[in-house]
Amino acid sequence: MIEEVKERLALVRDKIARIRNPHDIVIVAVTKGFGAETCRAAMAAGLRVLGENRVHEAVLKMDEVPDAEWHLIGHLQTNKVRQAAGRFALIHSVDSVRLATELARVEPQQAVLLEVNVAREPQKHGADPDRAQEAITAIASLIELRGLMAMGPSQGDPAPAFRELRQMRDEAEQRLGKSLPVLSMGMSGDFEVAVAEGSTMLRLGQALFGPRPS
Repeated sequence: MIEEVKERLALVRDKIARIRNPHDIVIVAVTKGFGAETCRAAMAAGLRVLGENRVHEAVLKMDEVPDAEWHLIGHLQTNKVRQAAGRFALIHSVDSVRLATELARVEPQQAVLLEVNVAREPQKHGADPDRAQEAITAIASLIELRGLMAMGPSQGDPAPAFRELRQMRDEAEQRLGKSLPVLSMGMSGDFEVAVAEGSTMLRLGQALFGPRPS
C-alpha cells in the first residue's frame, strides 16, 4: 500500500509542479474512513499532515499514529469543542464567532481557520461571505487565526469561489496588519484549480488513497 500511495502522491505533486512550486503547498492527507494502516502508509510515503472530519475518529487514530500532525477539517459542533481544543495542530472548520469563542475558552492558543461558504450553497457550512470580514476581525481578537478555508461549488467552475477567498484573505491582511498565511482550498476533484488560485493547503483523500471504503 505504501508504494501505491507514493505513486499517487508523485502524480499529485507533478500536477502541482506544472502550476506552482510544490514546496509552497501543504498536502493534508484526508484519512476519513480509512484505518490506522492507511495513516501509517501515508506517513511512510512522506506525508506528515493527516486530516480527519470527525473528532472521535481522529482521537482514536491519534494514539495509533502519534507522529502525525493532525488537522480537523470537518464541521465542529460546539458540544465537541472540549474534545477537539488543543488536540489538533489546526482546526480548518471554524465557521462562526460563537464557535471561536467556545474554543478560546478552552484553549486560546488553538490555531484555526475561518471557513467561508464562498460557494454560497445552503448545504455547506461556513460563514456568510458578505459578513466574513466582520467574523475575521472578531475571531482574530479571540484566538490564533491562521487564515481561511473553503470548499468549491458542487458544480461548475470553482475558480471564482477560490479567487474570492484569496481576495478576502488579502483584504483582511491589509486591514488587520497581520499575516494570514493559510488558504485551505482544493480537494481531490479541484485541487489544480485551487493551486492556480493561490491555495497553500490542499485536502486530498481519493487522489492519494483511492475510493473510500464503504
